Amino acid sequence: MADQDHQGVDAAALDEVVTFTSELIRIDTTNRGGGDCRERPAAEYMAERLTDAGLDPVLLERTAGRSNVVARIPGTDPTAPALLVHGHLDVVPAEASDWTVHPFSGEVRDGVVWGRGAVDMKNMDAMVLSVVRSWARQGVRPRRDIVLAYTADEEDSAADGSGFLAHRHPELFEGCTEGISESGAFSFHPEPGMTLYPIGAGERGTAWMELTAHGRAGHGSKINDENAVTRLAQALARIGAYRWPVRLTPTTRACLTELAALYEIDLDLDGDDFDPAPVLEKLGRAAALVAPILRNSANPTMLEAGYKVNVIPGTATAYVDGRTLPGGEEEFAATMDELTGPHVDWRFYHHEPALQAPIDVPTYAKLRAALEHFDPTGRVIPFSMAGGTDAKQFSRLGITGYGFSPLKLPVDLDYGAMFHGVDERVPVEALHFGVRVLDRYMRSA
Repeated sequence: MADQDHQGVDAAALDEVVTFTSELIRIDTTNRGGGDCRERPAAEYMAERLTDAGLDPVLLERTAGRSNVVARIPGTDPTAPALLVHGHLDVVPAEASDWTVHPFSGEVRDGVVWGRGAVDMKNMDAMVLSVVRSWARQGVRPRRDIVLAYTADEEDSAADGSGFLAHRHPELFEGCTEGISESGAFSFHPEPGMTLYPIGAGERGTAWMELTAHGRAGHGSKINDENAVTRLAQALARIGAYRWPVRLTPTTRACLTELAALYEIDLDLDGDDFDPAPVLEKLGRAAALVAPILRNSANPTMLEAGYKVNVIPGTATAYVDGRTLPGGEEEFAATMDELTGPHVDWRFYHHEPALQAPIDVPTYAKLRAALEHFDPTGRVIPFSMAGGTDAKQFSRLGITGYGFSPLKLPVDLDYGAMFHGVDERVPVEALHFGVRVLDRYMRSA
């Protein structure tokens, strides 16, 4: 491939992205947790099409059937640091009876692609693949090396995916300093006539916990002041009712500052009496970008106890989905010690750090510029993701991650509800927008 001035993707890429999204959805890569998933057919699909584009992809597995695909595109500037572009191949479960169309049909109807993974995140997988194949046809090379990674197991622990790659195959990511992936750069319409594009510049940490309550086993008919189930329930009630204090990270401060300016809200983030509640109220729907990332959180999600109704068990177990802000882990652990009390032990069974990405750097400026080129009326702002992505695992290699999976969506399509929701779908025009934006950014990055 030879260097070429930026002319944009070819027409074939716009057709291919729809085909690839649809066909990837048809490959059922449901991740039910605990190792119950098989990404290999999707990985082989991606590898075959990358090979057709002149690349040399490798398939890597920690566990049979749990395949990852990695390929490198050489850049024109050998002194430039490499860019990682990654997406996961697995999806969360979907109950077909709840859907308007079958979740693994990949049906294209009325200009919309339907199915599990349409936004999380086989759309991004397909967009990147379409860009790369367009480059091959046009003889285009990016400025810097680009490492493509399509991973397994993101929807569970990432142990068979990005965690495995970062631990066992770090050489494949040599030179990578930044990465882009899911959960950012989508259009959001909080008010009539207003379009925001939030770029992910941080993630809360993952703190999934197992709680075990200890007590005295006995007959269900007898009074028992050491009932493990009661002790566990009391601890969970305290956790569920606890109101975590507000902690403003640099990304959250920047997000609030830009939104306040847009909404003409007086804001003093350094005031001793700063209360986010009135600000969030004035922001209306835009508050959804900020509210989940003001605090640590801990939500009880699963309970396990007992084996017979008239038997008090000696132990009871629960699981809690905890999330931590950058710099908030020590406070989180101390608070959990207090809330669980003396009769309930807790441990992390999946633990990943919070991430923070700078926004006063050329990388962020180029991401913003690529969006603004195709939607000059949109307002690009930084935000932090409430959950997490594979960027956590790749951060172990010194790679700074940004959420950048560009989509220009209709006003009436609730993007947030599409994640892990019923009737997940993505408009064809949104895919075309994403291909164009990714092409522009990846060429010049």
